[in-house]
Amino acid sequence: MKSIKYLLSASLLSCVLAAGAAGGEQGLSHHVWDSLLIRFVNSESDGAASRVDYDGFAESRQTLSVYLTQLASTSIAEFKRWPVAEQLAFLINAYNAWTVDLILEHYPGIESIRDIGFLPGGAWRHRMVDLFGQRISLNGLEHEMIRGWDHLREPRIHFAVNCAAVGCPALSDRAYTGEILDEQLEDSTRQFLKDRTRNYMLRGDLHVSPIFRWYRKDFEDGWGGYESLPEFLVEYGEALGLSNEQQDALIAGQIRIQYSRYDWSLNSLVN
Repeated sequence: MKSIKYLLSASLLSCVLAAGAAGGEQGLSHHVWDSLLIRFVNSESDGAASRVDYDGFAESRQTLSVYLTQLASTSIAEFKRWPVAEQLAFLINAYNAWTVDLILEHYPGIESIRDIGFLPGGAWRHRMVDLFGQRISLNGLEHEMIRGWDHLREPRIHFAVNCAAVGCPALSDRAYTGEILDEQLEDSTRQFLKDRTRNYMLRGDLHVSPIFRWYRKDFEDGWGGYESLPEFLVEYGEALGLSNEQQDALIAGQIRIQYSRYDWSLNSLVN
């Protein structure tokens, strides 16, 4: 006889898949992921950072697996019928959810996502993401899809995808959805840039997160209409705490851009 736990899990999976299918051309329901984030992500510093309750996630890993199955069951044909915002929200949520799942495979025995794998960057090269009928890595999801598909080309994704590190932009406590994606990305970007532990003026230089060094070309190649990193940063000059004079100087090349330290320690609620 099948256990009650199995039957409940199968029932939940059936309901979730049915709900996702009901979304049709409007996108996929991310209700399950949203409910997990609400429960297990704790915002800090007015939303500029967050801590993750991985112990809580571990206890609800079966529910997380249901959501990952929902994502994996989405066909590429169905995906392509959605509006661009729905596609991007789907991929961001997928990256974040599979990152949490990867951490749970090794938690609590790690202090950083970089502890996973034998070689540097092993966590991002591990093929554990099931999407569109193929198994890919987090690198594949980020660089070949989120950043790689020309019709997406959104620089603010760098403040939405989460790498499970303290130095990374906050893992949002709500799922991304196509309907309000622009508002969510704008909020994530501004909240990250307002964090003075990562973005600040010092001795006349502007220090910003190394994210801007690693992905500089995404802020220079016309993504979102931006042709240079200073142009992007000036757009968020208020969040960065820059005066009008400093913003003008940054555009004129009179302020040097430096990069702050990146904290790779695990963004766990329990340290």
